[in-house]
Amino acid sequence: MEKVITAANFEEEVLKSEKPILVDFWATWCGPCKRQGPILSELAAEGYSIGKVDVDEEPSLAQQFNVMSIPTLILFKGGQEAERLVGLSSKDTLKGLLDA
Repeated sequence: MEKVITAANFEEEVLKSEKPILVDFWATWCGPCKRQGPILSELAAEGYSIGKVDVDEEPSLAQQFNVMSIPTLILFKGGQEAERLVGLSSKDTLKGLLDA
């Protein structure tokens, strides 16, 4: 299951995560985000670490990471941004990123 990421738990869930975590910056009104969601749910069900940041609820996180358009997916490894994808991404693309 995806983790809901907030400013309050960001450090614990993302920066201190022992395994890579893919964080989805999204919003409820975003069409491409609605199509990205089920793909991320499948990856989470397969054991990948997935986090979700609702940019309307957590504008400070979106601003901190310069998220200009959504969906933006940021892969964090060892507390650092390792990769960033903007727009709808396929499951194969995301698996490749997470497995690298």
